[in-house]
Order: sequence, then C-alpha cells, then structure tokens
Amino acid sequence: MPNLSIKDVPEELAQALRERAARNHRSLQGELMAIIHQAVQAGGVAGPTPNATPFEGRRGTRTMEDFARESRILFPEPVRGGPQAVDIIRADRDSR
Repeated sequence: MPNLSIKDVPEELAQALRERAARNHRSLQGELMAIIHQAVQAGGVAGPTPNATPFEGRRGTRTMEDFARESRILFPEPVRGGPQAVDIIRADRDSR
C-alpha cells in the first residue's frame, strides 16, 4: 500500500486536524484517511471496495459495522477471515 506525505502543513491546520480526529475518536491517520475517502467519493471516483468508507454517522457513536468497514480499509488482504489482533494493535500504535 503506498504512503503519502504532506509537507509544510501550517500548525493551525495540523492542530485543527488533530482536534477533529479526537472528536471523531480516530487517530490523525484515520481521520486523514476518512477525509480522503470522502473527497474521492464526492468526485465520483470509486473507492477500493464498495461501501468501504470510514464512519460517517453521529460523532462518538460507532457500530460494529463501522469498525468492520474501517478494518477492511486498513487491512484489505484478509488473513483467514480478517486481520490478526496483533496487526491491528501495531497499526494503531504506528499511526501515533
């Protein structure tokens, strides 16, 4: 999976993104991924898999379907039915 980098982000914008991520109970990486998915869908470009968009409902409320959808985005290649717990923990730790 490719990595993207944005350089010279103004501190005010970076802080606003961190606050938005915290409000949505996401890491900064997760919030940026959600923004990218939303932008791609708004432009009419198909995402990686159907219905594989991060949570877009009420703030602070996430269902198991939301977690499963985000998991499919973060770990597109299933390993015996899904990602291993250790992979999820490592990805979360590395996103900070």
